[in-house]
Amino acid sequence: MGKHEIIGCERCGARIECKANSFTKCQCSEVQLNLNEMEYIATCHDACLCANCLLALQHEYQQSLIKT
Repeated sequence: MGKHEIIGCERCGARIECKANSFTKCQCSEVQLNLNEMEYIATCHDACLCANCLLALQHEYQQSLIKT
């Protein structure tokens, strides 16, 4: 089996191992996002994000709902 690509998180720059070809084993699959959260994140980011940033953006989105 070949190695996965090491990339930088688009938001924080943390080095992550991209496993797009094995999505269920990728660190980003640990974060459960609903459709609205995914759309919110997609408005600002086009590339891979680390699990910590996904969690932070999920929280940011949920907080924006409370403020409105």
